[in-house]
Amino acid sequence: MQVLLSPVDRTDQVALLFKRTFTDSEGAEEGAVIHDLAHALLTTTPEDALRVFVAEEDGTLTACAIFTRLRFASDPRAAFLLSPMAVATAHQGQGVGQELIRYALKTLRAEGVDVAVTYGDPNFYGRVGFEPVSTDTVPAPQPLNMPEGWIAQSLKDAPLTSLASPSVCVPALDRPDVW
Repeated sequence: MQVLLSPVDRTDQVALLFKRTFTDSEGAEEGAVIHDLAHALLTTTPEDALRVFVAEEDGTLTACAIFTRLRFASDPRAAFLLSPMAVATAHQGQGVGQELIRYALKTLRAEGVDVAVTYGDPNFYGRVGFEPVSTDTVPAPQPLNMPEGWIAQSLKDAPLTSLASPSVCVPALDRPDVW
């Protein structure tokens, strides 16, 4: 397996991976929503606010993690939000997702990013250093349907401290239906 920072010219491949994976796990409607979200993120987010990491096996895309800039009012720290992420159904449970996230976090840390945030399963993401946070500590850009899934980690050699409210995500994610 090869893990890398992907060029954005794989929009259709990446969006299709999200569609298939989420259709398999959540149904066709959710697959379509996440496909459209991934496509919008890849085609409308400025390059400096977007990092796309992929895992491949024998030239086939097996996983993808999309990180986008998350800004906080009057807080100079650089933060990125992981959302969405998918591992092809046939490759789940093999550590592909964890390896991909570890690579992505290492790359972001090397770029000087201070904080990584995501909204997902704390049990899965906890394996790669994410911990539950309150919206008082890390303000969310939209109301959260499942606040227990709001998790973050410091990418510096210091504990995560409160970020200044409010937060602003990239436009493609600024929709209540994905929060």
